[in-house]
Amino acid sequence: MSKVVYEGWMVRYGRRKIGRSYIHMRYFVLEPRLLAYYKKKPQDYQVPIKTMLIDGNCRVEDRGLKAHHGHMVYVLSVYNKKEKHHRITMAAFNIQEALMWKEKIESVIDQHQESQVPNGQQYVSFEYKSGMDTGRTASSSDHESQYSAPEDEDASRRGLMRRTTIGNGPPESVLDWTKEFDAELANHNSDNQAFSRKHWRLLQCQNGLRIFEELLEVDYLPRSCSRAMKAVGVVEATCEEVFELVMSMDGTRYEWDCSFQYGSLVEEVDGHTAVLYHRLLLDWFPMVVWPRDLCYVRYWRRNDDGSYVVLFRSREHENCGPQPGCVRAHLESGGYNIAPLKPRNGRPRTQVQHLIQIDLKGWGAGYLPAFQQHCLLQMLNSVAGLREWFSQTDERGVHTRIPVMVNMASSSLSLSKSGRSLHRSAFSLDQTNSVNRNSVLMDEDSDDDDEFQIAESEQEPETSKTETDVKKTEEEPAHNIDLSCFSGNLKRNENENARNCWRTSDGNNFKVRSKSFCDNKRKIPAGKHLMDLVAVDWFKDSKRIDHVARRKGCAAQVAAEKGLFSMVVNVQVPGSTHYSMVFYFVMKELVPGSLLQRFVDGDDEFRNSRLKLVPLVPKGSWIVRQSVGSTPCLLGKAVDCNYIRGPTYLEIDVDIGSSTVANGVLGLVIGVITSLVVEMAFLVQANTPEELPERLIGAVRVSHIELSSAIVPNLESDK
Repeated sequence: MSKVVYEGWMVRYGRRKIGRSYIHMRYFVLEPRLLAYYKKKPQDYQVPIKTMLIDGNCRVEDRGLKAHHGHMVYVLSVYNKKEKHHRITMAAFNIQEALMWKEKIESVIDQHQESQVPNGQQYVSFEYKSGMDTGRTASSSDHESQYSAPEDEDASRRGLMRRTTIGNGPPESVLDWTKEFDAELANHNSDNQAFSRKHWRLLQCQNGLRIFEELLEVDYLPRSCSRAMKAVGVVEATCEEVFELVMSMDGTRYEWDCSFQYGSLVEEVDGHTAVLYHRLLLDWFPMVVWPRDLCYVRYWRRNDDGSYVVLFRSREHENCGPQPGCVRAHLESGGYNIAPLKPRNGRPRTQVQHLIQIDLKGWGAGYLPAFQQHCLLQMLNSVAGLREWFSQTDERGVHTRIPVMVNMASSSLSLSKSGRSLHRSAFSLDQTNSVNRNSVLMDEDSDDDDEFQIAESEQEPETSKTETDVKKTEEEPAHNIDLSCFSGNLKRNENENARNCWRTSDGNNFKVRSKSFCDNKRKIPAGKHLMDLVAVDWFKDSKRIDHVARRKGCAAQVAAEKGLFSMVVNVQVPGSTHYSMVFYFVMKELVPGSLLQRFVDGDDEFRNSRLKLVPLVPKGSWIVRQSVGSTPCLLGKAVDCNYIRGPTYLEIDVDIGSSTVANGVLGLVIGVITSLVVEMAFLVQANTPEELPERLIGAVRVSHIELSSAIVPNLESDK
C-alpha cells in the first residue's frame, strides 16, 4: 500500500450540475506518485473517482480567489504539462489549507525530479535538422531543480527550494509600492534603488499608529493629488486573519473601517485581480462637500515570507461610470502590506501598513488643504480599526471565509450591463494579464539570500579580480569578434540619452556568486561577459513568434557562416498583438566541460534549473522602478522556456504568457518600456564550488523602446 503524503476534504471545483447549486466536497489523497479523490474517505479496495500520476512534468497552478456557489474559495489546479487537458482542480475555503496542499504536491514533484536526475549531470542534446517542424521541440517544467547551491541545503526544507508565493504579477498600471522594502535588502545597484526608507518622514503618531509622508515631489501628478501617506501599526492577529478581513467588502467592514460606506464587484478579472466600486464615507462638512467614490483595480498576492500584499489603483470601467451625487476620486496608488512579526506572550503579531495617494477631486481638494489631510487620516485610521477589532473579539482560531461581494451589475446602482472589459491603454487587458502572470517581481528562491551579502566596502577587490581572471581562462577563449557584420532592426546607440535603441550593459552593474559563495554567501561584480551581444530584433505578429533563429539573414545565421556559436534569447510577450524582443549573443566557441557548454548541451530539466535573469531599471518613474526591483529569478521556473539546439546555436524562447505562476517583471518591462531604461543580464546559475564564480552570458540595456517600431518578421526558412 502506498504511503499517504497528505489527505483531507477539499472542494471539488468544476462545472455546476443543471438545477443544482451546492458545494461538492471530495476526499483528496496525495501519495508519492498519485493524486486521487473519492466521494468519501477511502476504505480498502475503494476505487477513486479520478486520479493523476505525479511526476516531474506536473504543475500546481494557482488560480486565486473564485466565487463558487455563493462561497469564495481558493482554487488550485494540478496538471501535467504534456497532457494539459488532464487536470484535477480543487479548492479550499481558507488560504492556509490551499497553501498546504500546494506545498505537499510540489514536494512530491521535487522528489520525483531528484530520483530522475542524479547529481544534475544527465544531459541530452537536441540537434536541429533542416526541415524539422518549427514548432515547439521540447517541454519544460516551471519548478526549480533540487540541485541548487550548498547554501540552500539547510534552508531549502524551509521553503527556498520552491516559491510558496501565491499570486500573479499585478497589472502593469498598478503600483507595487511594497517593493521599496525588498529594495532595502538587495545589494544590486544600491545607488539606483527607486525607493527606500529615507524617502519617508514621520508626520505624526495618532491612535497608536505612525503616520508617514512621502518626501519625493512628483511633477506628473495634478496639484490636487496628495503626497503618498502611509500608516504603520501592529495588530495582534495572524496575517491570514488580517488579510481575510481586509479583503471583505460586506457589513463586517463597518466595524473597523470608518471611511467605508459601500462596496461592490464590477468585474472579476482573475483569481487575484478584480475591479471594485467603493463609496467613501468622509465626515468633513457633509452638508457642503459631496461624497466621494472610487472605481479601482484590486490585486493581491501572498509572498514567500508569509506576508500578504493588496494593491489598489483607479481604473476606468464602462460598467462603472460616474454616480449621481458623488465626485469620482482618483486613487493614484494604495493598498496594504501585511507582514508577520514574532509572537509575543504567545499571541501572534502582524505589522500592517496602509498606503494611500489620492486625488479627491472637486473644489475642496484644490482649495482646502485641510479637507485632503482630514480625509487621508480618516482612511489611514483603518489600521487602528483593525487592531481594535481583533483586540475586542474572542472569535479566534477559526478560519474565516471571505464573503462573496455583491455584483455591481445586479445591484440597484444605475450601471450599463452591455460590456464587461476594462478600459485599455497601451496594452489590452488580456495582454496585461498574460504578460503579468503573477506573483511578485521574479524572485528566485535559490538566491533569496541577499541579506547575507557583504557590503561592497567590505569586499576584497583583489580577490574578486583573481576569481574573474580564473574563470575567464576556464570558460572564455581569448578571441576578438568583428561586430560590424551583425545587425538587427533595433539600432545600437551608445548615447546615454538616446531613445528606441540598445547597448551592451556593464557587467559590473550586476552582482553574481563569488568563488567562496558556498561558504560566506558573498557576491561580487560580474565583470566581463562570456558572450558578445551583437544584435537585437524587435518583432510583432498576430501569433506567437517561435524559432527566430531560422530567419534568413538573422544574426545567428551570420554567426554560423563565420564559424561562431550564438545563443538567441527570444522574449515573447503575448496579447492581441504578440511581441518578441530577440537578443543575439555570440562567442568564438564553447569550452568543453565548462558550465556554459553543459547548459547548451544539457536537457531541459537542467537548463530550467540554471537559466537566470537579473533585471535592473536605472532610469524611469519611481512607480515603475519600485515595481520591477532587481531580484534574480530562474526563468525556467517562472515561465515555459522552449530550447531549440541548432548545429551552431541554442535558441531560448521565453514564453511569458505560459504560466500563472510567472513573475511579471518582463511583462511589466515590455508593457511600459517606452518610459523606461531597462537592463537585463542572463547567466547560468553556478551551484557547486567547481562551477563558481558565476559569469554573465551577456547583458543588455534597452532605452525607451517604441511599440510602433516593431516589425513583422519573415520566418520562412531558406529552402
